[in-house]
Amino acid sequence: MLEVHAIKNVFIIIFILMQDGFKDDSLRIMKDIERSGAQCQVLLFSATFNDTVKNFVTRIVKDYNQMFVKKEELSLQSVKQYKVKCPDELSKILVIKDKIFELGQKLGQTIIFVRTKNSAGMLHKALVDFGYEVTTIQGALRQEDRDKIIKEFKDGLTQVLISTDLLARGFDQSRVNLVVNYDLPLKYGTQAEPDYEVYLHRIGRAGVLAARFDSPVAIISSSDSKLIDKDNILISKIENHFGVQIAEIPSWQNDDDFEAAMKDAGLC
Repeated sequence: MLEVHAIKNVFIIIFILMQDGFKDDSLRIMKDIERSGAQCQVLLFSATFNDTVKNFVTRIVKDYNQMFVKKEELSLQSVKQYKVKCPDELSKILVIKDKIFELGQKLGQTIIFVRTKNSAGMLHKALVDFGYEVTTIQGALRQEDRDKIIKEFKDGLTQVLISTDLLARGFDQSRVNLVVNYDLPLKYGTQAEPDYEVYLHRIGRAGVLAARFDSPVAIISSSDSKLIDKDNILISKIENHFGVQIAEIPSWQNDDDFEAAMKDAGLC
């Protein structure tokens, strides 16, 4: 723990990681340092520089210089994507358990993206209760716990990783050949607009691996009959935005439908 009184009269360089779950801590540290009277240089790093990041930057520093690196080339064109309509949360879990895990004979490592840490916890418990070994990573975990989970996954000690969008950017793992969107990403503060950038980084991650795998695949599940229309609109917006057509699996209950999709994706 940093003791602010110990940094008086010392020139300090602080690197602040702009990431969900760390903004409040970053602001608190900055305020403590300012109150101490210490001189401070601030360097902020972010994979993106959208309006949310810009607003955060202006709260930290008024005048700043910008440096940009070449944008990562992610593409959905080489990714085989599938969507399936599910009436409720249980059916989504059963799709993962009975269809993807049971039928995917050539399934490597899998990343399942969720929108919230509550969804992550619920899905983790459900799959563990069914007897599957899964690990879950989200921003509320301690840094050392997150590092341990990532290392175990990269070392191949775990096969299924449930994640919030903490891992959506900048994470490559050569053994991953399936990405599951348990929840579709939404722009912050909205319920009807997809976060295209997050979606690209989630699914485009499989595109990066296309040279190593024949058929990376993304499965999109919709939940709750009242929300299926909303999810259909979100998916339609995603298709139009990226100029892709996501193949639909006719029935979430039909093994033959799923087996055909898994074979097409090279996972069965």
